[in-house]
Amino acid sequence: MKNVAVIGSGTMGNGIAHTFAQSGYNVQLIDISQDALDRGMATIAKNLDRMVSKEKITEADKAETLANITTYTSMKEGVAQASLVVEAATENLTLKLKIFKDLDALCPENAILATNTSSISITQIAAVTSREPTTNHEPMSLPANFHFLAVNSSMFF
Repeated sequence: MKNVAVIGSGTMGNGIAHTFAQSGYNVQLIDISQDALDRGMATIAKNLDRMVSKEKITEADKAETLANITTYTSMKEGVAQASLVVEAATENLTLKLKIFKDLDALCPENAILATNTSSISITQIAAVTSREPTTNHEPMSLPANFHFLAVNSSMFF
């Protein structure tokens, strides 16, 4: 897995994108407007500056992290090569269901689809995709302190 798409560049989305990019992944950060993407990237840069000032990372690390992120306002373009897609849009059922229907159609067949939802049924979200979930599901924790459940063509965990 090399390419990670993140849907939404707000608080959670930019934090997730930052974490993956700093870990060496190619990140496609996707949002509906360039202004939202610019704000998300500014937050990432500010957080990286704070890490540099605390000597947690170097300027070169910061530059490499930022270089690992490409922004898109087109979901189709942003997810075209994704191995993993993490949805971090607003907690709105209708919006999330539309995003997952679109992702199901646009993503590579073997891409893992994940959500950062905190209140919407994962089963309800998975039901709008054509990907077959199993009955196994486990929350996964990443350094960005978020939990997500992932769906791919053969498993739901």
